[in-house]
Amino acid sequence: MSLRLGDTAPDFTAQSTEGEIKFHEYLGDSWGVLFSHPADYTPVCTTELGKTALLKGEFEKRGVKALAVSVDPLDSHLGWKNDINETQNCSVDFPILADPDKNIATLYDMIHPNASEKATVRSLFIIGPDKKVKLIITYPASTGRNFQEVLRVIDSLQLTANHSVATPADWKHGEDVIVVPSISTADAIQKFPKGVKEVKPYLRYTPQPNI
Repeated sequence: MSLRLGDTAPDFTAQSTEGEIKFHEYLGDSWGVLFSHPADYTPVCTTELGKTALLKGEFEKRGVKALAVSVDPLDSHLGWKNDINETQNCSVDFPILADPDKNIATLYDMIHPNASEKATVRSLFIIGPDKKVKLIITYPASTGRNFQEVLRVIDSLQLTANHSVATPADWKHGEDVIVVPSISTADAIQKFPKGVKEVKPYLRYTPQPNI
């Protein structure tokens, strides 16, 4: 049965390049990004893990812990990690989880048989501090992920979790946001002292409230 938004992210224990990981315990009160890659020593995956390492500061300032996973064994991960650091000019210090028995891949429905019977697709899960699945993105093996989009979505999720707003198409941190329909315009004016712009009764903008 596949995971859906709002489901509790399955817990697991696995070996990784950073030692044994007990998933929920490792996340603690942080947000998490768990993403799968089809195989070690493959070109697209090498660039993806390199990009994640280079964005370490961006994840940290958002309180996010990243973890990668594939069905390859730990010794393969350790060797490949050196290649990633060399070719991507980075230092991978987040866990790459070993999943040779496909336990994690099965829990998170990362193997899509019609795409590949053995390799995982490029699944990505954003998990909140409450251990609930907040976002799921699935890419085919041939397409590398857009990690700027991952950061943008995290910004939106963290903002909307604490304020009565939603983010419009192509929104980026610092831009105006939308007042949720459940709040009247009169109440919105009181709630958002930076101002409310009404385009339609159901479409009201306000400056981002947490900056």
